[in-house]
Amino acid sequence: MNQILQMRSITKEFPGVKALEDVTLTVNAGEIHAICGENGAGKSTLMKVLSGVYPHGSYKGEIIFEGEEVRFSSINDSEAKGIVIIHQELALVPYLSIAENIFLGNEVKGAGGLIDWNKANHQANQLMERVGLHENPITPVSQLGVGKQQLIEIAKALSKEVKLLILDEPTAALNDTDSEHLLDLIRQLQKDGITSIIISHKLNEIAEIADNTTIIRDGRTIETMDMSDPTATQERMIRGMVGRDLAHRFPERIPEIGEPVLEVDNWTVYHPTQPGRMIIDNASFNVRAGEVVGIAGLMGAGRTELAMSLFGHSYGRNITGQVKMHGQVVDTSTVAGAVNASIAYCTEDRKRFGLNLLDDIRHNISAAGLFKLVKGGWINSNEELKIAEEYRASLNIKTPTVMALVGKLSGGNQQKVVLSKWLYTDPEVLILDEPTRGIDVGAKYEIYTIINRMVAAGKAVVVISSELPELLGICDRIYTLAFGRITGEMPVAEATPHALMELMTLERNAELPVRNGNHVEAGRTQGAEEPSDFELKGSNR
Repeated sequence: MNQILQMRSITKEFPGVKALEDVTLTVNAGEIHAICGENGAGKSTLMKVLSGVYPHGSYKGEIIFEGEEVRFSSINDSEAKGIVIIHQELALVPYLSIAENIFLGNEVKGAGGLIDWNKANHQANQLMERVGLHENPITPVSQLGVGKQQLIEIAKALSKEVKLLILDEPTAALNDTDSEHLLDLIRQLQKDGITSIIISHKLNEIAEIADNTTIIRDGRTIETMDMSDPTATQERMIRGMVGRDLAHRFPERIPEIGEPVLEVDNWTVYHPTQPGRMIIDNASFNVRAGEVVGIAGLMGAGRTELAMSLFGHSYGRNITGQVKMHGQVVDTSTVAGAVNASIAYCTEDRKRFGLNLLDDIRHNISAAGLFKLVKGGWINSNEELKIAEEYRASLNIKTPTVMALVGKLSGGNQQKVVLSKWLYTDPEVLILDEPTRGIDVGAKYEIYTIINRMVAAGKAVVVISSELPELLGICDRIYTLAFGRITGEMPVAEATPHALMELMTLERNAELPVRNGNHVEAGRTQGAEEPSDFELKGSNR
């Protein structure tokens, strides 16, 4: 088979760190080639070398594309050759239209050098049809969900006559339906002769779509496996990624569950800008000391909105209901009040809401608990440094110093910094929203271990996750949410993906089933509407 790409002996160094060492990658023309590895393994760095983000001369080794050595000085150089990269953080301008984004920097010009908008919109329609996006090309990108925005990025790549398409974590922020649609599109592009490189932590997707998979660990190529080989199993991929066997995807834990810590009763939340539109509908749940409780639901169910409204009324308006800690009603109407009540919330979007990416690890860890460091109006910097170092060691944050910028860390290590920040406030209840999104299998295991340590110390943990196997693997009980209603509660010993999905897909006015002898009341439904991807700002659900 013809080779479209060869990267030979690529070595890339940053001050004090060798990110890539003698990495070799070979990609066949017309194939779908996956690259997997732990966060910080060097996957994205390798693709930045290929695409010209890191120009020739800043690394050692050579790149052969379509039989010729190439030396890219910028992304423009690589795109001119037909190599296009779509980063995990999509590079779209929200206030421009779909067509404007597709042709940004590559505008369709007519007579006199002016932009021909009719022609641009027509060509945009053709590209959108090709990727299965059925929208008006003049629609602002801000009005579209992340799944459709991903399709715009691919349409943008097609407008540049792409030969090699690089997708960095393309399905990390997508629901199951959007993910499957995107994978189908990649298969169609393969039929059209386009070669794809996919970086992904989702091993099941790699097994489903990839022709070959290259594993990178600690900046080195471990192996490239033919996915049609029966020995190319997920266990083999995990072993290559982490350098050891993970006997279990989830660490074992013997539950020691105590009395209820957090009780939420009849919690109702309305949309922040649309009066009368109910988002959370009379929800009630509890979590006990030493217990991990999961919340499962489809996109638009209201999981994140429930968590954010509980934590300082950070989402919604006209919020009613009670929150109790150890049987006593507490005021969580402000973030400070929630923290004083010993409740903490780790956001699903760590880069946007959970961290200051321009500041160091030390300041991020202390940010939510500065009150513990202040004496006489001054922050005790030595104590702050000591605390940060303690969390760096106990949570295994992989960095040589807590003075390093958080923005330079891998996703898994950033998530550990977010956890450290809230653990420092010494919460009794920790709500984790998508705690393992976009991180690798080794880092996931470490996060699960941290959760186990917390509940072993008597803390109560609530986990919101889009991955049912994750909830089934780490939780003691699981609540299901649909259209803002709690539709069921199941001990994990009785739960199955099928049973949970039935509860997650109940219609708005459906009678709720009996669980454990208790009938879950449907709650109020009048005036409620299904939350949309666009209208629920800050949430993918």
